[in-house]
Amino acid sequence: MLNMQIRKWIRAIGLLLLSMFMCGILTFPAFAEADLTQGAKIFKANCIGCHMGGKNSVMPDKNLYLQTLQKYSMDSQEAVIKQVTYGKGGMPAFGKRLKPEEIDSVAAYVLDQAQRNWGKNLANLRENSVLLACADD
Repeated sequence: MLNMQIRKWIRAIGLLLLSMFMCGILTFPAFAEADLTQGAKIFKANCIGCHMGGKNSVMPDKNLYLQTLQKYSMDSQEAVIKQVTYGKGGMPAFGKRLKPEEIDSVAAYVLDQAQRNWGKNLANLRENSVLLACADD
């Protein structure tokens, strides 16, 4: 009898925790979203010397533009994390310099910027908006 009551309570608690997780009330740090603001700061402090604007001053054909990342199978969070952590070719390893969550954030920032064409789409949009506004006058 007691065993049956314990099972019911465990089941009820499990369903409650699952419901809270599914509704976003309960989260786990391992699944926390990477911090793009932190990633931008880390990129500026550690990467911009070689990768300003998504370019690569050491090996220009291995830049951080989305098409290039896709070409070299570097367009996933895991791939960028591995590259940043261990380095490769002309890129130094940052695994001993940065914490895992910092590497996660800078990887998310790189992929986010690649998706945004490193701000070029926004610059083109602003330029075209100015041209259209001038044309209306």
